[in-house]
Amino acid sequence: MGRTALRVSRLCLGTLNFGPRVDPDDSHALMDRALDLGINLFDTANNYGWQVRRGYTEEILGSWFATGGGRREKVVLATKVFSEMDPWPNNGGLSARHIIAACEDSLRRMRTDWIDVYQMHHVDRTASWDEVWQAMESLTAQGKIRYVGSSNFAGWHLSAAQEAAARRGFLGLVSEQCVYNLVTRHVEMEVIPAARAYGLGVLVWSPLHGGLLGGALRKQRAGTAVKSAQGRAVEALKTLRAEVQKYEELCADLGEDPARVGLAWVLSRPGVTAPVIGPRTFEHLEAAAGTLDLRLPDTTLTQLDELFPPIGNGGPAPEAWCW
Repeated sequence: MGRTALRVSRLCLGTLNFGPRVDPDDSHALMDRALDLGINLFDTANNYGWQVRRGYTEEILGSWFATGGGRREKVVLATKVFSEMDPWPNNGGLSARHIIAACEDSLRRMRTDWIDVYQMHHVDRTASWDEVWQAMESLTAQGKIRYVGSSNFAGWHLSAAQEAAARRGFLGLVSEQCVYNLVTRHVEMEVIPAARAYGLGVLVWSPLHGGLLGGALRKQRAGTAVKSAQGRAVEALKTLRAEVQKYEELCADLGEDPARVGLAWVLSRPGVTAPVIGPRTFEHLEAAAGTLDLRLPDTTLTQLDELFPPIGNGGPAPEAWCW
């Protein structure tokens, strides 16, 4: 994971679907199979499961860890703090009070003594870095967290966080989790370059843009669309239908499933540690694991760039928008 000695798998098991879309027993089975496939990095958040109740997904992980068999010891566990857990003041954000209280709550729900990577789910513009790092240092010293990560930070936020941590003699961030896929490539300009400069691992959420790149049009025609029939996938189709159609035709010419191609593209990107996959079925999980063996030829990568161009001139800032 970035500049640390922590070893993580090339795929990260995302648990967003556990609870709301996948019942606890099936969630347990998926986690067991992920371990069988060598996936050791599991990602969640304290607010996941909000469709039922906030914290529900962490509770499912906790019941799975409680079954024993070395499950907790095998997993590099990442969860998040920031989201408002209820409307009462101080139950959201990155105040020292909320960071510490939310950590205690996550530990209780997941029935564990420690969190491996405690991620800030979003930047809090009202919290100073001294306040944030004081809280994280306290939790680290108590053995309740091992590392700190971020999610949805801008490049300059990563820089500010790391420079503040360095002044305190603290390790600071070890990872950034950002949205990144063929359709959403903003992080190529500053976030990923900043992460690489500071030695941060990069975890990628929504590598298929909410199912858009997983064969959305084909599934719509077949009446089998689930995730791709809602959210960002539907919104993106309003403006990108022609490009997605050509993408699916390109995948067909390659003899590959669109989801495998989209995930393989993310895995091929410099600086990416692991995409976060969110399987609902064994089929989804097995297919994602099989993508690790897929290497896209340069000609295909060029075609994908033509279909879904990078921002501006491409590459990092400032060249992305100037000479």
